[in-house]
Amino acid sequence: MLVLLVLVPLGLGALALAFRDNATRPLFMLAAAALHALGVAAIWASPPPPGAGGYLGVDPVGKLALTTATVLFLACAVYAQGYLRRRSDRDNRIFVGGLCVLLGAMTAVGLAQHLGVMWVAIELTTLSTAPLIYFDHDARSLEAAWKYLLVCSLGIALALLGTFFFALSGAAPSGPRSLFLSDLVAAGPALSKPWVRAGFVFLLVGYGTKMGLAPLHSWKPDAYGEAPGLLGALLSGGVTTFAFVALGRVHQVCRAAGEDAFPRDAFVAMGLLSMAVAAVFMVGQRDFKRMLAWSSVEHMGILSVGLGLGGAAASGAFFHSLGNGLTKGVLFLSAANIHRAFGTKQVEGVRGAARILPLSGPLFLAGFLAVTGTPPFSPFFSEFAILNGAFGGGRYVVGALYLAFLGVVFIGMGATVLQIVQGEPSSGPRPDTEDTWLSAGPPLVLLGLVLALGLFLPRGLRELFDSAAALVVGTGS
Repeated sequence: MLVLLVLVPLGLGALALAFRDNATRPLFMLAAAALHALGVAAIWASPPPPGAGGYLGVDPVGKLALTTATVLFLACAVYAQGYLRRRSDRDNRIFVGGLCVLLGAMTAVGLAQHLGVMWVAIELTTLSTAPLIYFDHDARSLEAAWKYLLVCSLGIALALLGTFFFALSGAAPSGPRSLFLSDLVAAGPALSKPWVRAGFVFLLVGYGTKMGLAPLHSWKPDAYGEAPGLLGALLSGGVTTFAFVALGRVHQVCRAAGEDAFPRDAFVAMGLLSMAVAAVFMVGQRDFKRMLAWSSVEHMGILSVGLGLGGAAASGAFFHSLGNGLTKGVLFLSAANIHRAFGTKQVEGVRGAARILPLSGPLFLAGFLAVTGTPPFSPFFSEFAILNGAFGGGRYVVGALYLAFLGVVFIGMGATVLQIVQGEPSSGPRPDTEDTWLSAGPPLVLLGLVLALGLFLPRGLRELFDSAAALVVGTGS
């Protein structure tokens, strides 16, 4: 079953690449999303045994990431039916096929129990999405695609070196023992600490680049700014979540080897740096799609801080990975509708979005409130759990900086969003001002889920967050 969960989206992606009808090809993406959702639901109902010789398996970390990805991808697949119909002038063969392959690659990352398989799957997420950024076929999107491909590929190359160092840390006279996660964790005390520490540094830089942590984030503003909205949603809410999963698995090995303090301090430092950089660039931002890129940098920093603090803060970080992933879908999809209606991403050319788009405009405003941690949306509770973990653990400076950066981001992002949503629309022709259920329905459903998770968190999810945190950082942290 686990193998099928990976192979079905890959197979449908291959069929989409071979299919000739441009109008009906997006249905392959919808089929991949529906079948994947059924597979993830089956995992929740009855966790399957490891598959593919133990290379694939379900643990709390992967289960949470797969749940986030399948909900987000399903919403984006529905949205794509209307979006690609509007963009019938473009051949969507590569776009649909690439997105199906992306779903399979993300699934492989979430299920991977072998560091080599995980590395290959993360590299596949880069290769499958880089051509999609060039969907508009202009100079800016081409530049963004190349920057994304080069920067992320360089990061992944460094992650490969880190993976080799982990293998060397457990080298026996006959060669490396294993890159299976369970074997590395079981052999933790016997691992060579210098090799483990060196491996962590390379893996942090490599997967931190994919995650978009500062100062490794240089690809994000261009890629998110030029990519179609639904691709931006999947990059910001999906791909970065699985990069976070990869760093969590790396930390498992470090903790087993007794090298726990150094990685956690690094996570906190890079997390705070990411939040600080995002706060600086969020103030006065005039391109609202690039603004969402900086929001992603900030929230990757939040995840990193929570993981580094450990304990209840780590549980809050895994909660935040779910809420942030769904909220990014609300923001990117509604922002895409606003961009389509006004024909520009510049704030100066967008006024009164709530009047022109009576669904997408308010959704964009509500998405801003959710992503900045306004109650009763779920990110408020996950961000509060991380803050409480910082103060509860005596990390007062970390907690104070964390709170200050959140405040700056709220003010900077709010000024931009309110300027877009409110006011009197300027006169002039509008490229497309129609809000349909295919364009506004998916972000509306995602927003409902984010609100519902804030009002009531099911016990099963709460236990999943705690189990994921215990697996990665331990119960006594």
